[in-house]
Amino acid sequence: MAEAKKENWFKRTWGKVCKYFRELKSELKKVVWPTPQQVLKNAAIVVACVVCVGVFIWLFDFVAQVGIDALIGVFH
Repeated sequence: MAEAKKENWFKRTWGKVCKYFRELKSELKKVVWPTPQQVLKNAAIVVACVVCVGVFIWLFDFVAQVGIDALIGVFH
């Protein structure tokens, strides 16, 4: 029996690339995109959380530095 000839590499690869973009397009149609107001609200929440965590880390670092300086002063 004769073997069926395979398509060349370029045709197989091009077919896979085309299939990927077709599926990508169909999936992007299913996405529920946020409104600009939702994006601003979420961005504000993220910025507020980053600032809070930054202040907490700064305070912890400051207290630790003062404590270490006090210990060095006591034992020096």
